[in-house]
Amino acid sequence: MKRLPEILAPAGSYETLEAAISGGADAVYLGGKMYNARMNAKNFDDEGIIKAVDLCHKNGVKLYVTLNTLIYDRCFVDALKYAESLYLAGVDALITADIGLAKTLRKYLPSFELHASTQMSGHNIESAEYLADMGFSRMVCAREMSKQDIELLVKKSPIEIEMFVHGAMCVSQSGQCLMSSFIGGRSGNRGECAQPCRLPYNNGYPISLKDMCLANHVRELIDIGVSSLKIEGRMKSPSYVYSVVNTYRRLLDENRNATKDEIEKLASVFSRSGFSDGYFTKKIDNSMLGVRSTNDKELTKNANVKLKPYKNQKEEIVKEERKDRLPQNIEIDKSNNTCKKTNSARFYNPESIPETDYFDTIYLPLERFVKGKANGIVMPPVIFDSEKERVEAQLKKAKENGALHCLVGNIGSLRLAEKYGFIIHGDYRLNVYNNASMMNFDYMNSVIVSPELSLAQIRDIKGSKSVIVYGKVPLMTIEKKTGQRVLRDRKKVAFPVIKEGGREIVVNSVPIYMGDKDDALKKSYIFDRHFIFTTENKDEVKSIINAYKKKTVCKNAVKRIK
Repeated sequence: MKRLPEILAPAGSYETLEAAISGGADAVYLGGKMYNARMNAKNFDDEGIIKAVDLCHKNGVKLYVTLNTLIYDRCFVDALKYAESLYLAGVDALITADIGLAKTLRKYLPSFELHASTQMSGHNIESAEYLADMGFSRMVCAREMSKQDIELLVKKSPIEIEMFVHGAMCVSQSGQCLMSSFIGGRSGNRGECAQPCRLPYNNGYPISLKDMCLANHVRELIDIGVSSLKIEGRMKSPSYVYSVVNTYRRLLDENRNATKDEIEKLASVFSRSGFSDGYFTKKIDNSMLGVRSTNDKELTKNANVKLKPYKNQKEEIVKEERKDRLPQNIEIDKSNNTCKKTNSARFYNPESIPETDYFDTIYLPLERFVKGKANGIVMPPVIFDSEKERVEAQLKKAKENGALHCLVGNIGSLRLAEKYGFIIHGDYRLNVYNNASMMNFDYMNSVIVSPELSLAQIRDIKGSKSVIVYGKVPLMTIEKKTGQRVLRDRKKVAFPVIKEGGREIVVNSVPIYMGDKDDALKKSYIFDRHFIFTTENKDEVKSIINAYKKKTVCKNAVKRIK
């Protein structure tokens, strides 16, 4: 019989931590008061972390802490010191999403175990190999993966694979959502997501998903050999955590799938119009959609959950001496590369590309590359292993037809782009927030930094940085197709829906506009400037180019980099 996967439970408070242990968790993950992706949970202060480590280890349970937001340069040393305090407190592993932070931690605290957060958008074998080379011991794979792709990933991955099995699902690909940030100023990458996907659009809820539940697939998960089964819910109650953990504990120990009664009991504790296994089974359709109804709330209110301690006592974890320390003077690597003066643009429609010498590089999505129209390609935001053969054929064809440059927005796509000899540029989806992350991609010709950064924050970053100075920025990469051309919210604001890499992309309602900010851009050392054209026609593109040449003030509704 195969080794059972770990049950990894969420804890947003000390009471929930106790419930997770009572339910039979093998490990618990929680967040501190800084840099975690659930900043609205109660979370744990420094003293609370020490207390949590002690409670977990006495009960033979591992404790992982989330430091899984992206880190600004001016907070970087503070984040490192916080990570050191977690390491010295005896935390078993750190779950992190910032690639620069991870690289620096590996340099200074090499024995601190690192797990790659799902926010890193790891979804294929190449992602796992890349993270293994960086020193990660585990990757939390994207929720959007199917059984077929997870099975192949686990078989070929050089590191452990952790997967979500229960709880809330994001409609956007993990780590690729900017919607909350752009429309409400609350960044999901900073732990402040306002969940705009749960709001109505087009008089319905076309992007609100039910919660995931894979309790009917436990035997398959055991056979696949996943290392850890993760339960979402750091904002949930102790009774929810206990009930879900205890159910999966029984199913694993008894090597079986859930009964109908057990599924109904899980739904009574919390659901959004029931559950979905759509990503896992590849049944990605409207059956995945759901909202938290009045009936759901009433069921939760009346749910009778009795917490009984899990009987199988685990062996106490003995804290080992930790010898690594940060140096007194922490040096953060910064690039010596200079920022080149260049203009580049990506177009989603080849017919919108005018004849112009304004752009040094013109990109088209890989699947839409047209010889003579562009000299660069944009890699798909996601490439599952089951899609790799198709993408390789497209890459080969684009290269033969004159594509020289390649915009790569995912660590799982880098080796593919390199294989065909493209000049590599980093896309904004790499989530470069700081110098250490920029240095990680220092070998690239240029890297578009995160569009969430302000001009002052961009100024802090050295090297071959590029910045989006115009365009309706893609906000969501959606696996579950909406079938809509526009998502219109309650205020009648329209968000266009376009296609890229076989998926739907929701773009912002208004473009970034910096045509009249040339001096401010220069003061922030922004010379490599990137334009995104999504819904604009050829005449509109010409008009925008002229406006930037003349440094014209835009009178229309726009979003500015502050």
